[in-house]
Amino acid sequence: MELKEKLLSSFMAFEEKIDFHQELHDVRSQAIKNFESKGFPTKKEESWKYTSLNTILKNDFSVFPKKENSIEFKEVKKYFLHEIDTFKVVFIDGIFSSFLSSTTHDGLDVCLMSSALNKPKYKMYIDEYFNKIASKEESLTSLNTAFASEGAYINIPKSKVVEKPIEIIYFSTGSEAALMVQPRNLIIVGENAHVQIIERHQSLNENPVLTNSVTEIFAQKRAIVDYYKVQNDVQNANLIDNTYIAQKQESNVSVHTFSFGGNITRNNLNFYHQGERIDSTLKGVTIIGDKQHVDHYTLVQHATPNCESHQNYKTILDGSSTGVFNGKIFVEKEAQKTDAFQKNNNILLSDKATINAKPQLEIFADDVKCSHGCTIGQLDENAMFYMQQRGIPKKEAKALLMYAFTSEVTGSIKIPELRSKISRIIADKLGVKMGFDL
Repeated sequence: MELKEKLLSSFMAFEEKIDFHQELHDVRSQAIKNFESKGFPTKKEESWKYTSLNTILKNDFSVFPKKENSIEFKEVKKYFLHEIDTFKVVFIDGIFSSFLSSTTHDGLDVCLMSSALNKPKYKMYIDEYFNKIASKEESLTSLNTAFASEGAYINIPKSKVVEKPIEIIYFSTGSEAALMVQPRNLIIVGENAHVQIIERHQSLNENPVLTNSVTEIFAQKRAIVDYYKVQNDVQNANLIDNTYIAQKQESNVSVHTFSFGGNITRNNLNFYHQGERIDSTLKGVTIIGDKQHVDHYTLVQHATPNCESHQNYKTILDGSSTGVFNGKIFVEKEAQKTDAFQKNNNILLSDKATINAKPQLEIFADDVKCSHGCTIGQLDENAMFYMQQRGIPKKEAKALLMYAFTSEVTGSIKIPELRSKISRIIADKLGVKMGFDL
């Protein structure tokens, strides 16, 4: 049975297992109808022109784990930011792990999406926020909405500065021959509140995994959100990450995406402005090789005046890997005084590596400052020669140049311990031992 038919036939059984709410039933039913109509995206769609899911969909994925699995902390300690204390929300094969999690509330409302979707005390927030900015047209987002059950629900109250970062980690044990999981996160950050969140998806063996994740983030007036995505999975892991962000007046949201591992990774990152003097930052570093594929699809919709957005994506490609950057800035007629900047720089280390870059500007306002730039090239041979003349071996010289290339992004990480961790991952990807962190 093909995966699409398996998912459609599983939908009724899924709804029978969960608590019934008419409003959610209607949302899910409409979502599964949309997925049934559109199916999995193909390269015929403009937004998926450079990314094919055909090889992934040949796997016989289980759509529900057959049993609940446990993991010892010592087995996965290296994946946490253990240098400092953090709040932790951990899932194993899509199921919450109370043993690995640490969610002492400290005035926060951190719980499971299953609880938020089914308990009366959360109904007001679910009615107001759930599935309100997630795309109703994107078929994979609709698929996630249809099966939305588990994930992280985080509600930061007004004027709360969260003292520790929050880590959301999804582990796949590989106990299934092939597994599909669909986490759903809802994050609400109140007026004048500040939170730092780190998200990671990690497989623990080489069995194929397909993760179709959806996250909705709502930043209220003057809220500050720093969101970090660490993607360094095994070679048979596939990730479709759909993130939707709505910003109110004077809010500041930054998303850093670090893509190092996995088979096929697709990042859909969408920002929607809903007030004046908003600041949006989108940054990323991609370092891949072999036959890996990473696709960044970004949208910033400037709908209000006096707002800024800044995009900066760096990509290093080796082997027969493929990178995609499709970044779109949309400036509506009312969005005067917009300041929007987009930059995408790419280094090809192999003749077989490929980058497909498509920066886009659509501007309907006449008083704006918008720019975009894209470069594709190789390492500077003159710089390499200069460094080797001063006694730096070729391998280390090459690594130093690539460190410098990525530093514009990694240097803006606001959690020092995470910045060091990312620097170590980059050093490992480059195959060198570095005596410093970025």
